[in-house]
Parts: sequence; C-alpha cells; structure tokens
Amino acid sequence: MSPIATIAGKEIREGLRNRWVAAATLLLALLALALAFIGAAPTGDVAAGRLAVTVVSLASLAIYLLPLIALLLAFDAIVGEAEQGTLLLLLAHPISRWQVLAGKFVGQAAILAFATIVGFGLAAVAVSLVQAPSAGEWRAFAGLVGASVLLGWSFIAIGHLVSVLVAERTTAAGAAVAVWLLMVVLYDMGLLGVLVATGGQGIIGDILPALLMLNPADAYRLVTLTSFEAAADVAGFGAVSEGISPFAALAALVAWIAVPLGIAGLVFTRREI
Repeated sequence: MSPIATIAGKEIREGLRNRWVAAATLLLALLALALAFIGAAPTGDVAAGRLAVTVVSLASLAIYLLPLIALLLAFDAIVGEAEQGTLLLLLAHPISRWQVLAGKFVGQAAILAFATIVGFGLAAVAVSLVQAPSAGEWRAFAGLVGASVLLGWSFIAIGHLVSVLVAERTTAAGAAVAVWLLMVVLYDMGLLGVLVATGGQGIIGDILPALLMLNPADAYRLVTLTSFEAAADVAGFGAVSEGISPFAALAALVAWIAVPLGIAGLVFTRREI
C-alpha cells in the first residue's frame, strides 16, 4: 500500500472514531431533508418541479455549511500534528512531505464527499417519492452534488494551506474562521455594495465575472445555478452570470483546489518542524 493511501486510511479511521463522518453526514441529511420538504412546498403554484427547487435550496445550504465543515476538518491537519509531536515521528519514516499532505487531503476529501453524497442523496430520494423528477432535474441534482463535493474540497485545500502557514493550532482555528467569514459572507456583501454604489457601471461591472471567479463560493453558485436549465429557471441567477461560461466557472472551482494545495505543499516542504 502506498504512503498516501496509508495516511488517507488513517484520516478516515480517525474521522470514524471521532464521529466526524457520522456528524457531518447526519447534519447535512437533516438540513437537506428539511429544505427538501419545507423549501419545495410552494411548488404547486409554479412550473418548477420539487427537485429543481430543492437543488436551489441545497445550493444555498452548501455555500454556507460545506466550507465550514471542510475548514473544521482541515485547519489542524499539519499544525495539529506538529504540536502533538507526531509529525516528526511520521516524517522519520521513508515518506515525503508531499505524500503526507496528499494523504491527509485524500482522507479528508473522502470523508466530506461521503457526507455530501449521502446527505444530499437522502433528500433527493425523499423528494422523488413525493413527485417524480424529470431527467433535467436529475441532471441538475447530479451537477449540484458534484459541484458541492468540489466546493468542499476547495476549502479543505485552503484549510491545509492555513495549517502549514501558522505555528499554533489556536491560530489556525482563528484563521479558518476568518477565511470562512471573508469568502462566504463578507466577499459577496462587499461586492454587492460596490455594485450598488456604482450601478454596475465602470470597471467593476466589466470585471464582475473575474471577481466572481476569485471566490470559490461564487464559482460554485455559477456552476450549480446556471449550468442546468431546471435549476437556473428557479434561481433567477441569469443576469449575474451573463457572459460567464459554466465551464470557466467549473475550471475556477477546480483551480481553487489545485492552487491552494500546491502552495501548501511548497510551503510545507520548506517549513522547519
């Protein structure tokens, strides 16, 4: 077995032992089920199907919850091991720092992917028992799940970057919360304020697509709420996303995984333990 697979298995076992897998899955499932039935209740008077409305509701849930779960999983991946003294013991084995980082990422990514697929999947099954979704709705839901997994992975990568940049676990925890507030809450508030102040005119209006790509949460919105007609009709997100290719948004989301993880690897290889 490769070192990466060994470390990934260790992360998964620790997640099971610490109830991380069960807690994340249960939380996502309960909230998804609540949104599926409460949020989709008014669809009797509109053309949209229940699952399409549920996709929009789950996208709003995922934007706030998945980044937080991901950061809580990853913020102490390296700095926590260093504080406990287990990182030196781990690196005493014939294993590179890149393999340590990759193994931790793979294990935590597997935990979050499992929780997302099962949690959101239960909501989709429940909705389909009430009203049979169309093929377009199922495609929108599949796109939602895939993009949600990528969103979670991007914040795991960001959490690992935080973990290799700081020297103490408490600092990493504070930085993780600050990252969540900045990217999930404050970024869009600031962007909206500037757009309102300028009326969407000038340079801000011209570079709006690029500004949206600079935030993984906004790239996720563009992928989930504009790529599939069944969800886009309900979300009303078309005006904001005009001129933005869904493939470009997807590429930006993937880049938010690769770039922070790559930087974290470079920093970690040069870090003194």
